Amino acid sequence: MTIKENISLKEYNTFGIDAKASYFCKVTTVEELKKAVALPNYPNKFIISGGSNMLITTNINALVIHIAIKGISILKEDNNNVWLTVMAGENWHNLVLWSLDHNYGGLENMSLIPGNTGTAPIQNIGAYGVELKDSFVSCNALHIKTGDIHSFTKEECKFGYRDSFFKNEGKGEYIITSVVLKLTKKDHNLKISYGAIETELQKNNIKKPTIKDVSNAVIAIRQSKLPNPAELGNSGSFFKNPIVDKLFFDNFSQNNPEAPFYALPNNTYKIPAGWLIEQCGFKGKRYGDAGVHKNQALVLVNYGNATGNEILELSKKIQDTVFKKFNIHIEAEVNIIK
Repeated sequence: MTIKENISLKEYNTFGIDAKASYFCKVTTVEELKKAVALPNYPNKFIISGGSNMLITTNINALVIHIAIKGISILKEDNNNVWLTVMAGENWHNLVLWSLDHNYGGLENMSLIPGNTGTAPIQNIGAYGVELKDSFVSCNALHIKTGDIHSFTKEECKFGYRDSFFKNEGKGEYIITSVVLKLTKKDHNLKISYGAIETELQKNNIKKPTIKDVSNAVIAIRQSKLPNPAELGNSGSFFKNPIVDKLFFDNFSQNNPEAPFYALPNNTYKIPAGWLIEQCGFKGKRYGDAGVHKNQALVLVNYGNATGNEILELSKKIQDTVFKKFNIHIEAEVNIIK
């Protein structure tokens, strides 16, 4: 474990923000992580993994610890299911592809989500009607202050919509080191009714889809809408889709009968934030090197040399405009690092 000074974080965040870390090290084992966290000469520590769910708006005056702990192993299995232990530094999409190669089902709808596995529980990542919590069993996490490893069950993680214990009571206290997932080996429960998956399958004349077919459909849809961070800096969906109660929704839909929506339990409704932003005229707009993607208004992009603050100001402008037009506050899904 080598500690470097004054390192650019441009290649460690998918927005491609050229912020500097005062000190930087990469850890490849849990033991290295324990040592790095306990280093007494660096009182400020900052954890970075896949860098896919953050917007860095300032240089980071701390020891930035990059989590690169790899490994996928079978914890146990029976005739119908397999339990995988996945280390925190594993790229999420590579994990999905690995599971498909082994015909393990459950992750296919979450293909091509950027980031690493260790940060997936923090956000309770999800796409096309499936969330991490649907296959999540438990995770191990390092308690930063004590250096002890704690195990968290699904219930203890308190998963919500793009939310968890690690974003609330446990924020800044734990570093997830590994995740246990339960996947199916046969009789896969395909979920193809959300979004355009069925349409994509029909377009390819696939009548009896496999989990690989579903994954390919999701990848095709995402690639048609979302820019590749390696080519155009972005963090995927910048905003959460707002959830409103029935009273608000009835009034909203009366005034906006063409608006798409998804009915949820407890008389609540999800309204696509991308649609709201598009109605406000932001889709495809560019402000210097910060902009809104031409194919998906939910995605803010860095055309090359935008600063984190420039993208943050654009996000605030979008939030203010949506609120004035629809009386709906759209909340940032991305973590803002100030």
